[in-house]
Amino acid sequence: MLLTLYRSALGKKALMAVSGLILFGFVLGHMIGNLKLYLGPESLNHYAEWLREIGSPGLPHGGFLWIARLVLIAAVGIHIVSAWQVTRISRNARPVGYAGRTNVEATYASRTMRWGGVLILLFVIYHLAHFTFGPAWAHSDFVPGDVYHNVVVGFSFWPISLFYIVAQAALAMHLYHGLWSLFQSLGWNHPNLNSWRRKFARAFAAIIFVGNVSFPVSVLTGLVG
Repeated sequence: MLLTLYRSALGKKALMAVSGLILFGFVLGHMIGNLKLYLGPESLNHYAEWLREIGSPGLPHGGFLWIARLVLIAAVGIHIVSAWQVTRISRNARPVGYAGRTNVEATYASRTMRWGGVLILLFVIYHLAHFTFGPAWAHSDFVPGDVYHNVVVGFSFWPISLFYIVAQAALAMHLYHGLWSLFQSLGWNHPNLNSWRRKFARAFAAIIFVGNVSFPVSVLTGLVG
């Protein structure tokens, strides 16, 4: 039964939607936690240490973070594979391309969904390399355990901040289209809800974009340092 559902386009869309929900929750929680940057080094570093101690003493130091990372990696993998399979199913359903393809009904976010996802994936890899596992740039003065310092040093280099901002723009478009599609994939596509769905997707994407972009902007302008 479950295997039959998975093999269908509907099942793949549902799997993509559920994995997307996990990723949406992470993005929101990650941004909220990072807002402690504005409370100073002690607050942000204490928060980072608290994350490593969740589940103690049942879990080893940092155990919860590794579990969360594995879940996120699985969610990203499922999300990408499901999206790729849904795209193939859609293409196979109409093997002959449209003579005059139009994008009138498609939003810019939906047309850039694929490449936006690739950019976001590359950003996540870089982000982990730079702020979690060590310096991704030779000049970065990475200090293990001092999250505040690493964030400030990282964003002080404007190319990193620029790349971060571009990635956040791609993320915002991805979130907007993803949330809009998610409700439809889960069957919440009643005409009366369409206006609410669009407003919610826009608000969520805007909040994430403004919140995350504020970090490099604050460092570059000297508000945080």
